[in-house]
Amino acid sequence: MLKISHIAKTFNPGTITEKKALLDVDLHLNEGDFVTVIGGNGAGKSTMLNAVAGVFPVDRGTIEIGGVNVTNLPEFKRAAYLGRVFQDPMTGTAATMNIEENMALALRRGRPRGLRWGITNLERQMYREQLHTLGLGLEDRMASKVGLLSGGQRQALTLLMATLRTPKLLLLDEHTAALDPKTAAKVLEITQKIVDEQHLTAMMVTHNMKDAIAIGNRLIMMNEGRIVVDVSGEQKKKLTRADLMGLFEKAAGKELDGDRLLLS
Repeated sequence: MLKISHIAKTFNPGTITEKKALLDVDLHLNEGDFVTVIGGNGAGKSTMLNAVAGVFPVDRGTIEIGGVNVTNLPEFKRAAYLGRVFQDPMTGTAATMNIEENMALALRRGRPRGLRWGITNLERQMYREQLHTLGLGLEDRMASKVGLLSGGQRQALTLLMATLRTPKLLLLDEHTAALDPKTAAKVLEITQKIVDEQHLTAMMVTHNMKDAIAIGNRLIMMNEGRIVVDVSGEQKKKLTRADLMGLFEKAAGKELDGDRLLLS
């Protein structure tokens, strides 16, 4: 479902601020894989996610989504294949529009728009049913402005909107980092439920080692623009923080700076 082949990216090449962000990265995701990506600041995890999303072009290499080469597609065209949830709960929704209007926009993503009546009763009922699955009571607040929702409610709504039209690939960019621990745990629970029920292929970037180990069926760790650890299946199920740090030290040839990761 995702095939990243030998991609590289350098920011500000030839200047004193040159940064080699990605170095010959290879990553293949099968349909239904839920991969967590962890690493310290500057490891390249968010850069890889943004490269897949088309935020910037890569210097070399190719990116395929669902068998389609999207390497040279701009971000707005690549969005037809992707669902994405950002770190900031304020991103991904229109604050001055109500819940059902936001969901209508998400449902119409990539479709031609006409002058027909905006939201049908049948559509409204579908939104109510979808919101009910979140367990947050939002199905009774569909006329409320999204800007009035809490961070956790908004992030859960964004997650639902990103998967309303089943994407080839769901990208989660530290989508619980700005939430308090209790709310973050709820959003992660909703995330796992949606991914499982829709059999989505997903990639979740996180700083939290505990979440990276607990969520999904595969874990990769990045360091200095490279993937240095890749575990899945039974090995991931049995993984502990100590195991992960040991794998990193063996692969990277240096001790992991635990202070750069959130170990809570």
